[in-house]
Order: sequence, then C-alpha cells, then structure tokens
Amino acid sequence: MIKYGDYVLLTDSTCDLPAELAENFGISVMPMVFLMNEKIYHHYLDAREMSLDEFYTKLGSGELSQTTQISYQDYFDYFEPFLNDGKDILYICFTSGLSGTYNTCKIAIRELKEKYPDRTIKIVDSACASIGQGLLMYHIGNYYIKEHPALEELERFAEETKENCCHWFVVDDIDQLKRGGRISSVTATFAKALQIKPVLSVDTDGKLVNVGKIRGANNVYDMFIKKIQRDGKDIKDQTVMIGHANYPEGAEELKKKVKPLVKDVIICEIGPVIGTHVGSGMLALAFLGERKYEM
Repeated sequence: MIKYGDYVLLTDSTCDLPAELAENFGISVMPMVFLMNEKIYHHYLDAREMSLDEFYTKLGSGELSQTTQISYQDYFDYFEPFLNDGKDILYICFTSGLSGTYNTCKIAIRELKEKYPDRTIKIVDSACASIGQGLLMYHIGNYYIKEHPALEELERFAEETKENCCHWFVVDDIDQLKRGGRISSVTATFAKALQIKPVLSVDTDGKLVNVGKIRGANNVYDMFIKKIQRDGKDIKDQTVMIGHANYPEGAEELKKKVKPLVKDVIICEIGPVIGTHVGSGMLALAFLGERKYEM
C-alpha cells in the first residue's frame, strides 16, 4: 500500500470502487459485513468471500441477506497495526445517515488514542453512499497521490468535496425494498403493477431520500442525463461514476449516453451491503455538482 508522509488513507467497502482502482490510489479498504443463511460474510472490494454473481443469484432466489455495522473490535483490530507501525490515520467512513458505523468508530478511536497518544486519528463522515462514496474516494485518492498533502489538508479537502457529491439511484427490485422495510406492501404492489421505479438520492446529512418515481427504461436514462446537465459543475472535465446491481447492460447503455458529456466514466458494481437493500437491477449515477432533490 502507498503511504505518503506519516499517515494512511482508509475507507470501507460500501464505496463500491473497483478493487484495482482503490489499490492504485493507495487506499486501504475495510470489509463490511453481511449475513446469508445465518453465515457471516465480509465483503471486500474483490468479493473474495462471495462473488457478486453468487450474491445476486441467491438474493433473486429468495434467500435473505442482512447487513450489520462494523464492530468496535473490528475497528480496533484494523486500525491498531497502522498505529503500531508509527502511522497516523485518515478514515473516510460510510455515511452516518444510513449506518451506526461512524459512531462505533469514534468509540474505537477514543480508546486507540489513549493507547497511542502520540498518533493522530481523523475520521470524516462521508455523508455519501455506494458510488457517491466511491466518487468522493476517487477525488480524495487523486489528490492524495498527486499532491502528497498533509493529513489535515486532505481532511479539509474531503470535507469540502463531500458536499458536492451528487447521487442518483433508480431501483428496479420493488420486492427487495419492501423486504427491507423501505416501502409498504401496498406501495410495492401498485408500483409493480404500474411498472414504476423509485428514484432515490442522498441528502447533505447522508440520508436516503425518495425523490420521485419513473416508468420505462428510456425515461430512466433520460432522467440521469437531465440530472447531470442540471446539477453537474463543469461536467465536460469530470470523471463520473455509474453503478449497477447485477445490471451490466443497463450500465453500458447509460455510459453510452453520458460519455459524450463528460471526460470519463467509471463503471462500478454494487456490493452486497447496498445490494441487500436495493436488489438486482439498480442503476446509479454519481457526479460533482450541486445536490438537489427534486425531479
């Protein structure tokens, strides 16, 4: 792993970045946990414990998946070797608006600071989810390897950049949203009958917001294009991210439509932690701009 100065850059696997990209940036990625058939799996970016194909196949066949936050002990055990090696830590955490991991991590940090009083540990609440967090880490990673900033400088950069990460998600698997308690059974029944797809975003507190609904694949692609044209900043110079949950053909079609507008497009696969709640077929777009929550 790349190390500049006396600190390391960490995040967790909800960022849904391609594993090779995270490695190239020198980002160390903590695995997140999910459960299937009462068995615990750790999701790494390379999906070493369960492939994404297997995960979505099991989910589609009706097997239940549950997610859980990173434990205090997991944080303690993951951070300590870096501190013992004389390194400080900057950790960009999955949004506190959707998980308790941020608060759990702060408890572990407090204990670690008592044990390693000469070391610095900083945590940034990303206020981002999935490829929104991935986009944030992409920009932090670029700044990290190009500018070699001091820890406090990179922390400031992360805090400033996260405010401009725009997230747009369209969910196809209404049943999975219902199982996760995100929508009612009645709403799910009507949505399926009318072929309605929920449109979601993430607000500045990092919480999921239901923005509206949409019908038809072509309207989905058009919606994404309208959002990046309306809310994006200097999009012709941007690298943007497209995420998909077991829907590569949809991601490629969206890429064809987005690519002429931007500098580059990175396609990411949505891992089990987010996939548990959205199911197969979700499509997402993340870019830098102004966060808005109206259709």
